[in-house]
Amino acid sequence: MKKYNSIGELFTDYREFNNLSQSDFAAELNVDLRTIQRWEKDLTLIKSEKEEDIVLSTLMPYQLIHNLNAAVPIPTFYDFNTRKYSLSSQSNTLPKLEWYLDQIDLESNNLRTIDFDFDIKHLEHFIDSQKKDNTYVNHDLIKEAIRLLPELNFVFTGKSGYYAGHCIVLPLKEEAYLKLKNREITNKHLRASDLINYKLSDRPIFYRYDITGDCNDSIFYVMAKFFRFFRTIENKNYLMVSYTERDDNYDLNLQIGLHIVWEDKALQEELHLDYPPRFLEGNFEAFLSKIE
Repeated sequence: MKKYNSIGELFTDYREFNNLSQSDFAAELNVDLRTIQRWEKDLTLIKSEKEEDIVLSTLMPYQLIHNLNAAVPIPTFYDFNTRKYSLSSQSNTLPKLEWYLDQIDLESNNLRTIDFDFDIKHLEHFIDSQKKDNTYVNHDLIKEAIRLLPELNFVFTGKSGYYAGHCIVLPLKEEAYLKLKNREITNKHLRASDLINYKLSDRPIFYRYDITGDCNDSIFYVMAKFFRFFRTIENKNYLMVSYTERDDNYDLNLQIGLHIVWEDKALQEELHLDYPPRFLEGNFEAFLSKIE
C-alpha cells in the first residue's frame, strides 16, 4: 500500500493506474477539466455531495475519499490492485488466521442480502473492473444465486452507509463444477441453469465467485458471516471451490482447508498478471473444528 497525504496525489495515481488523461477523468466524473486540475493541485476541496459520485464512479472507498478531502487531510494508505485502504502500515495485510477463529461471531447490522436491482451497479462495476472480460457478470446467474443461497450472497455497507464489500457464492451443479475443474469452461460461461438448491445435493458444491472488502474491518464482517454459514451447515460433506488471480490470500486459502488443483501461468503472461490464476477446492471442517 502507498501512503496518501492529499486528494490530488490520490487522483493523479488513479489516472495513472487506469491510463486516463485529465480530460478522460473529467468526463468520467462529469466535471470540467479545470475542476480536475484544481483537485489534483489541491487548490480546492470536493463538495460533499460530489464525493458519492466519485465513489460510485471510481470504486475507491468512501472513507479514503473523505479522509483526504479535508482542510487537514487524514493520511491514508491505499492499494489500487486490491482496492483496500488502511490508516496504518501495520494493518495493510490480510487478517491472520487466528482472528477468524476468535471473531467468527462478529455481526453487524450493515450486512444484508444482495438487493439485485439496487446493488448490481456496485457489484458489476467492481467485478468487471477486476477482470479482463467485460461479459464476466451474468445478471441471471447472480439473481439465481441470491434466490437459492441468500445466506452467502450479501453486501456490507460501512459506517457511512456506502458499499464497502460483498460476498457472492454460487451453489453449483456437479456437472458445472467438473467443467470448471477440467478447464472446459470459465466463469463467463456459467449460467443460472448451472446452479442448484444445495440442500438437494448429496455433496453440496459452493463456488466462491467473488468476496471482497475495502479494508480489514469490512473483511472481518464479511468473512465472519461467511464462515458462520459453514459452521452450522448440516451436510458436512460439502466442497468449496474457488478461482483467484490474487496472491495476497494464497497462504490463507491453504490454511483454511483449500488446495490448488491447477494454476495457469500461460494466462498470467497473456493478461500480464502478477500471479498465476489458480483453481482451488477443499473443505473448512478441519479449520472450523479449532473453534472452542
